[in-house]
Amino acid sequence: MASKNTICLWYDGTAADAAKFYAETFPDSAVGAIIRAPGDYPAGKQDDVLVVEFTVLGIPCMGLNGGPGIKHNEAFSFQVATDDQAETDRLWHAIVGNGGQESECGWCKDKWGVWWQITPRVLMEALADPDRAAAKRAFEAMMQMGKIDIATIEAARRG
Repeated sequence: MASKNTICLWYDGTAADAAKFYAETFPDSAVGAIIRAPGDYPAGKQDDVLVVEFTVLGIPCMGLNGGPGIKHNEAFSFQVATDDQAETDRLWHAIVGNGGQESECGWCKDKWGVWWQITPRVLMEALADPDRAAAKRAFEAMMQMGKIDIATIEAARRG
């Protein structure tokens, strides 16, 4: 692993499946080394997949098959900035449609429990609008959404 800082995600024996899904779904993503356990360990046996090195959108990650003891939660999420509605829809539906779960305000959870924020750049621009009334309208529109609808955000921003 070349990077000095790597995100380590805990899985219950499914790190390779998750890494493969991320590599197929997100640009600039790939599966790297797959490291097998040199001996038995609490969550597995010798030669089981122990660690998977992968990148998600260029971010170095490691999937550790540590067992069922630790679950992902919203305290950690990948925020993916999308350029248009088509990209927003594609990524949202890839995650949710592959056994994931919808949430609010652009958040969704994949089938491994990892949280994602599929966030159009337009939304962040609207929330940072110097016209605070326009920003508030966009914010209030976002608060009513699951997957972000760019046209609705833009209309709310315009008033």
